[in-house]
Amino acid sequence: MPKFLNPFEKPAYFEQALFLYTKFSKFLEDDYASNGLSCYDYFLNLVTKTMFFIIVEDDEAVGFVYLDNFIGDSERLHSAELTTCFDRRVWGDYTKACAKIFLNHCFEKYGFKKIKALVYPENFRVKTLLKSAGFEKEALLKAETLRGGKLQDIEVYSVISI
Repeated sequence: MPKFLNPFEKPAYFEQALFLYTKFSKFLEDDYASNGLSCYDYFLNLVTKTMFFIIVEDDEAVGFVYLDNFIGDSERLHSAELTTCFDRRVWGDYTKACAKIFLNHCFEKYGFKKIKALVYPENFRVKTLLKSAGFEKEALLKAETLRGGKLQDIEVYSVISI
C-alpha cells in the first residue's frame, strides 16, 4: 500500500524524488520552467510552493505527485493542476492504484471539485494512467509553449468529483 508523505519527512525521500525529477524532467517541464534556477533550486521551489507528496513503498520513494495552480479561495478549493512522476519499476497497475487513492484523498480531504493535468501529446504513459483514473481529455492547446526550442502542443485532461 503506497504512502503519500511530506518530502521532508526523511532526507532520503527528498533525494530520491529529486533523482526522479532530474531523470524525467524533459517529460514534465517546458523551456520556461526553471527560469534560470539550478535543477535543485527549481525542485526545492516545487516542493515548498505546491501541495507536494512523495510516494513511498517499502521505505523508498518510488514517485511524487504535486498539485498547483489552485482555483478557489481561503475557505474552499475548487480545482488544481496535477503533476505526477513515477520510477519505471512501478509503472502499470501500481501507478493506476496510486492515482485512484490520491484522487480520492484530494476530493475527500480538500474538497476539490475538479483536478486537471497538462500532458505533452506524445506522453502516452501518462495519458493512459490519467484515463484509467477517470480523467477525460478536455482540450488540445496548440503551440501552447516551447520545449527544446520548438513549439509544443499540450493536452488538457480532467476529472470532476461527483
